[in-house]
Amino acid sequence: MANSKYEYVKSFEVEDEVMPPNLIVVHIDGRDFRRFSEVHEFEKPNDEKALNLMNQCAMAVLEEYPDIVFSYGYGDEYSFVLKKTSKFYQRRSSKISSVIVSFFTSVYVTKWKEFFPLKELRYPPSFLSQIVCCASLEILQAYLAWRQRDCHVQNQYNTCFWELVKKGGKTEMEAQEILKYAKEQDRNELLHQQFGINYNDTLALLRQGTCIFKTEVEDIVKYNEDGTPVKRLRRKAGIFRSENIAGRRFWNAHASLLKELGNFSEDCFKTNPDYIRSFLFESKLMPSTWIVIRIDGCHFHRFADVHEFNKPNDKQALDLMNLCAVAVLEEFHDIVFCYGVSDEYSFVLKKDSQLYQRRASKIVSAIVSFFSSMYVMKWKDVFWKKELKYPPSFDGRAVCYPSNEILQDYLAWRQVDCHINNQYNTCFWSLVKSGKSKSEAQNYLKGTQACEKNELLLKEFGINYNTLPLMFRQGSSIFRVKRENPTLIENDASSVEKIETKIVTEHCNIIEQSFWEAHPSILN
Repeated sequence: MANSKYEYVKSFEVEDEVMPPNLIVVHIDGRDFRRFSEVHEFEKPNDEKALNLMNQCAMAVLEEYPDIVFSYGYGDEYSFVLKKTSKFYQRRSSKISSVIVSFFTSVYVTKWKEFFPLKELRYPPSFLSQIVCCASLEILQAYLAWRQRDCHVQNQYNTCFWELVKKGGKTEMEAQEILKYAKEQDRNELLHQQFGINYNDTLALLRQGTCIFKTEVEDIVKYNEDGTPVKRLRRKAGIFRSENIAGRRFWNAHASLLKELGNFSEDCFKTNPDYIRSFLFESKLMPSTWIVIRIDGCHFHRFADVHEFNKPNDKQALDLMNLCAVAVLEEFHDIVFCYGVSDEYSFVLKKDSQLYQRRASKIVSAIVSFFSSMYVMKWKDVFWKKELKYPPSFDGRAVCYPSNEILQDYLAWRQVDCHINNQYNTCFWSLVKSGKSKSEAQNYLKGTQACEKNELLLKEFGINYNTLPLMFRQGSSIFRVKRENPTLIENDASSVEKIETKIVTEHCNIIEQSFWEAHPSILN
């Protein structure tokens, strides 16, 4: 397919490869989950159903991505460790981080009813993710020790806090004050003396967190004619717990961990969180530049086939993408413009945005995760006769553009790409539906120009390309516009006009300057 004059904008994309032999850890954390847990009335201090839902999501991630060989989680966070030889997504930080958090989120929404059959999911859950770049196995060991220590400290504090509130009759402020300077031993004594709780007898799930990794287990693969089972060794993900997951006794006892990551030579007794945080693979996006977050469907050719999307375009699938993009624009006020086509969407953040202090991984993961959540939640609104057969996922990346002109060229590039792809796909699927094989259709179209494709469609299939729906040919643009009738706010002395906006979805030419002149507020 022909390149456009706007292709130069790709030069602004920055590679973010995690160089070997660094070990890659993906850390995901619930976004504003304190509010989420309150809205959904999770039990305090721990909701076992919510924790088991997190564990099932982590289990699904391990089954989906073979390069992940170990995971550890508690509360609303999980860490996923990739094998030391991993080439997953060419070790690109943004791709790895975004696709895992996207899949995790989709599974969370998909499995919600299994764990909370009587609770409605009131709004989309989302997660943040970032990469921890462990320079050695010792750093990974220290990282895991740090996370498990944090699990214990948080759980012990929360157990004390909610016992004081629920059974001790204290207000939340009073409970905070009592625990303000309490040390670990003080908290243990408080639980035992006031509430008869031996902290060490509480559930290991809560105190120790959960490890998930694959081990070889004997599994029945078939049955002989006489009914006797035929067994084979298979690798299956399982749940494990230990008081010290960073200790040699636990780690070195599992052959799969030794093979894929290595052995711990010493026990880890002390950790320095600030030192471990220095291994976060983090970049702040350049100030005073437009930030574009582009997300793409992962393996959406297969997803479209499995869910029997219409070819070359499925209007319902595009409507669903647009609904998700509108929701993203409503959720993140720093986003000023969205452009989408097929299974991709670009979100433009204003130049002076300070969202997540312009940290790339947090911005990308928040948007990708929220979009994924909405996609699953809105599926039935659009495909009310189709079952969602497996969780979708998206990957994302952040790119900075320094000027209005270059940003407009980026968006023009995406719209030109929309036209080129749509014109080709319309021809391709018309040929296939007429009886040609896919390889024959590809060979037929090889080297053809735009005018030849238009002629083919008109003469062979009676299709005037220029009369096809605008959404197919030009994609979807979503942005805010001022309402025609502003609200007047009355006060004692005068009335003030309150400027209100509404979100619109249009299918229009954004390459021409006339669009931007008609909507100056987008870039101003």
